Order: sequence, then structure tokens, then C-alpha cells
Amino acid sequence: MKKTLAWFLTAVFLLLAACTNEQNAAESSSPPASSTVSPSPSPSASSAPSAEAATESSAADTPSAALPDKLQKPLKIALVTRITTGSFFAQYSQGIKDQVAAFGGELKIFDSNNDLAKMASNVEAAVNEKVDAILINNGTAQALAPVVQKALDAGIPVVAYDSDLTLPGVTSIDQDDYLLGWQSLKQLATDLNGKGNIGILWVAGYLPMERREVMIEAFKKRYPNIKEVVRAGSVTANTALDTQAQVDAWLKKYPEPGQLQAIYTTWNEFTRGAYQAIKQSGRTDIKIYGIDLTEEDLPLFQAEDSPWVAASATNPTDIGQIQTRLVYQKVAGETVPDSVSIEPHLILKSALPKEKISFADLGKYVPGWGSSDTAKSPWMEELAKRAQK
Repeated sequence: MKKTLAWFLTAVFLLLAACTNEQNAAESSSPPASSTVSPSPSPSASSAPSAEAATESSAADTPSAALPDKLQKPLKIALVTRITTGSFFAQYSQGIKDQVAAFGGELKIFDSNNDLAKMASNVEAAVNEKVDAILINNGTAQALAPVVQKALDAGIPVVAYDSDLTLPGVTSIDQDDYLLGWQSLKQLATDLNGKGNIGILWVAGYLPMERREVMIEAFKKRYPNIKEVVRAGSVTANTALDTQAQVDAWLKKYPEPGQLQAIYTTWNEFTRGAYQAIKQSGRTDIKIYGIDLTEEDLPLFQAEDSPWVAASATNPTDIGQIQTRLVYQKVAGETVPDSVSIEPHLILKSALPKEKISFADLGKYVPGWGSSDTAKSPWMEELAKRAQK
């Protein structure tokens, strides 16, 4: 992964060196492409940076097949998660619950309350309970590598989401955070015509955030006339409310139009806080560009006077379902890639209709958005049928 990231950064900064003036903001160039896993249906991958390998498993329309021996009995699945707050986690975890239930399995969620030491203890507890497979959400190698190795040594398959675990045998899944960051940042630059003042909501200590920060730094070099004038961000028991207070302070510090023209958010909980602060202040001169969009967020995004104009996102439910299918494939003994990236899509408020739509309807207006066939095997149809009996 280090070699891949080194290549990626080299490519990015070669691109940056070629950009000499702010008029480039309106150009259509973007960092070099690498392959990602696209939801179905999907056009070819967008030109964008990616540090992860991408692989797509068997298509859903393959004829059903006999169940693998290790799936003759229902599986016990553990989800060990660092955080359980926010609408993204709610939708992501629902995807896991739905997929496990569809396969007739049993799911136990170990909530670590944003405590990495507790998360390590939870992984060990799952191993001691002799679960059949472990899903990990937002862990770190420093905290979890020793206990995850215990799981692997015990023959328990592991699939990790948004974690930097690189142990042999662990499959990692992510949203392609480099592309998530670049899509939304590039739209911001285009709308500002390459010049303006922005605030950034970001927090350190989480793998996806660290990757998004790489793109923020690349963005600053690509668009030197867009200035970051303020930054904040923290994960708390009520992130959205605490973010609202932080952005309230920004609005008082920059009361005049032009002093702060846009806010860039790296998580939808940050976006929700910024949204409420701007709405309550009555400011119409500041727009929001961000990462993530959930079913709960969509009414805010679609509101007629919404300051939130662009979001780069994947479907959180799809992520949970794909992660679950991958771990079932591992239990079944299939060859599973070490790394899977889900291709995100840029969603523009201007591309959606004025009337309210459901989250499921987004695919009608966002090319490529939809239910994914990633990590589907022929026997899964038979497994789901058995679970319904």
C-alpha cells in the first residue's frame, strides 16, 4: 500500500506542478485514475486518484449453486465497531443486519464507544466467543493488529472497513476516500472559479480522514487562490450539535459576504452541524460541499433554500452488505481480494428534482448510483432461500 500511495502522491504533485494559474479552476482535469469497484449499474470509473486495489466478485446473475460445506449451518457474525453514532453508521450497520438476516445468520454488535483499547478487548471477546467471522469498523493497526492476528490464528475470517489493518488474510474495504475528497473539492473549486475563502471541518485519527486530508493538501496546491481561513472538527457524543457551535463561532468571526464563501466537510455529521448553523444565522452567502449522504440527510440536501449544494458519497447500506458478503465468501473458502474500494459518486443538488425523492430514487438522477453486485457468489441465492424456510 505504501508503494501505491507513493505512486499516487507522485502523480498528484506532478499534476499540481503543471497548474500555474487560478483559471485552471474551471478546467476539467483531475488526478490520474486507478481502478475501483463500481456499483451496478455503473459507467466506467471516473478519472480520479485511488490508493486501493479493486476487485469485483461473481455477478449476481450467475446460476445458483450448491452451498459450500462451511455454510451448512447458520453463521455467528461479530461486528466490532469504534463508533455507533450518526446516520451513516445507522445506515451502514442496517446493511450488515439485513444481509446477515437474509443469509440466516446471527449478528452481535460490539460497541467500543470510540475507545480503541475497548475495541481491542471487543475483538478478543469475539474470538473467545468463537464466532464464525468478524467485521471491523474504523479500527487501527496499532490498536488491533495483535488481537486480529489471534482471530486469524483461530481460523476466524476478518473483513475490515475503513481500517489500516494489513495483516495477511484480512480483507480491507473502503469508499475510495481519495476520490471522495477530490470529487467534492473539485466541484467547490469550479463553483468558486478558483478563488475564495473556505473553512474546513476535519478530524485526525481516523484512516478515512487521513486519506481525505491528503486530497485537501493536494487541492491547496492545485488551487492556490482558494484559501483555508479556518478549520475545526471533533468526534463527540453529539458531533453535529458541537459542530454547529463551532461554525456559529466562524460566522461571527467572518460576518461579511466574501470573508467565508464555502465550508468543506469531511463527514456528514460535520455537514449537519454546519447546515444548522448557517440556516439559523440566516446567511445565504455560504455554501456547503462535503462527503457522505444518507437517507436522513437527503431532505436537508433537497430543501429549496439549502446551503448544501454538493456531496460525494456511496450508499452506506451497500457498504455494509458488501462487507458482509465478503466475509461469507471467506468462510466459504473462496479467494477474496485483500482490498476492495467502492466507487463514490458526486451528487449535485441542482441535478435532483424540486419534489422530494426517496434515497432509493437517487439512481434515477445520479448515474451509477444503485445496489451493488460486488462480492456476490452463485451459492448466495441458495443460502438466502434456505434462510427463508
